[in-house]
Amino acid sequence: MTPDVDLTAPKPGRHAVRDALLALDCRLFEFAAERNWPAAEPVLPKLSRSANHGVLWFATAAAMAASRTPRARRAAARGLASLSLASLTINTLGKRSVRRPRPVLDPVPLVRQLKRQPITTSFPSGHSASAAAFAAGVALESPAWGAVVAPVAWSVALSRVYTGVHFPSDVLAGALLGVGAAYAVRGMVPTRAQIMPPARPRAEVPALPDGEGLVMVANEAAGGVDRMRALQDALPGCEVVQCRPADVRAELEKAATRARVLGVCGGDGTVNTAAEVALRHDLPLAVLPGGTLNHFAYDLGVEDVRSLARAVKGGEAVRVDAGRFVSGDTHGIFLNTCSLGVYPELVRERDRWSRRIGGWPAGVLAALRVLRADRHPLEAEFRGRTRPLWLLFVGNGTYHRVGLTPGRRHDLADGQLDVRVVHGGRRPAVRLLAAALAGPLTRSPAHAAVQVSRLRLAGVAPGSLLAYDGEVTQVEGEVTLEKLPEALTVYRPLPGS
Repeated sequence: MTPDVDLTAPKPGRHAVRDALLALDCRLFEFAAERNWPAAEPVLPKLSRSANHGVLWFATAAAMAASRTPRARRAAARGLASLSLASLTINTLGKRSVRRPRPVLDPVPLVRQLKRQPITTSFPSGHSASAAAFAAGVALESPAWGAVVAPVAWSVALSRVYTGVHFPSDVLAGALLGVGAAYAVRGMVPTRAQIMPPARPRAEVPALPDGEGLVMVANEAAGGVDRMRALQDALPGCEVVQCRPADVRAELEKAATRARVLGVCGGDGTVNTAAEVALRHDLPLAVLPGGTLNHFAYDLGVEDVRSLARAVKGGEAVRVDAGRFVSGDTHGIFLNTCSLGVYPELVRERDRWSRRIGGWPAGVLAALRVLRADRHPLEAEFRGRTRPLWLLFVGNGTYHRVGLTPGRRHDLADGQLDVRVVHGGRRPAVRLLAAALAGPLTRSPAHAAVQVSRLRLAGVAPGSLLAYDGEVTQVEGEVTLEKLPEALTVYRPLPGS
């Protein structure tokens, strides 16, 4: 006797509908047991065992993540999150709510039976719930990967009846619960398709069916050799120029003189340079993500060669805002964020150490050094008052995420600068953490948040650092930040195309 099956409990009274359904369930189980399944005999028992404790699905998620495409990684993560929720529900509620015994194995041929029989209750099927949850979670994020995973999930669910450890209704209930878990996860964490920025305002751009007229400048440091090969396969008429980081600006300037469409492959800093060139030459921009974070490309809705090629071939584009900063003779644009204070200091310290000890250790060391400093990194006149500031964050568009770190923008042409300020004071680490946990509150003792179209800072100390799209420069005196509404035309696939 196991704690999950109480054989001493009195049986429930008769119920005509329930008894008829249970009888049908038993007949379906016996029908399946009597069938000869020669093709399934060497496969389904092994597949059923491989799904124990979710091993099959963790291995599948690892294989998907190894493909190195953002959509595959998100689909794998969503699949595992859905599986976890389904397993938690099964183990805490499902198995203990309906104490149904396992089927009798007499009609099941010995060759099909599992060597180790499960001892938990039968309803619902945990394997089926996990399989359906993982497959549904993957499909909600990436239909293409969902089509690959679905037959495997179906086979796992089928194997539970084939090996005699579950009735058909157990499998059906488990599968429904798994799909429900996937949709519950989507409700808590929307898919990328749900939060794609609106396809407005649309822009008139040339359609390039084979890519002729597109000049793509690729930063060699981004390691985009495979991307460039895939791009030329998709758009054989495009011209690709690969160059070292130090030559990116010069090559973009040359490309702008002969291109109908200026293209760029690289990280956010490289894309920032390309956007500046495109604005000066009044050219539409085609962005192919090739860096580490790729905030602008992903917020735009361009994740890979396929999505960009579709937009270029179809002539699909939108106009988006750009941000601009000016401080004396120093000026520039930003597509993602611009910040003063602790973050630029951190970037400078990280860059100083990264070549010696690596990126992540350098980031940790930089944070420790900056947060332990006994001085405020920035003092400026803000809203008529001179005050010490730990951080001034300005986003090109409103970011929707708890905290001060960049999240996702739902609209790249909303005409707003998303301004977050962490006030100066003692214990900077505590203040920054409190501001991050508080999220975009209008005002708090630690920080303030506001959306404006223009911001002016005065009294900025000489040598103060300003970070924009991963680059760092020095500013002093008066710093003005403002929006350039719908200034940049960018290719992106439109819904329904």
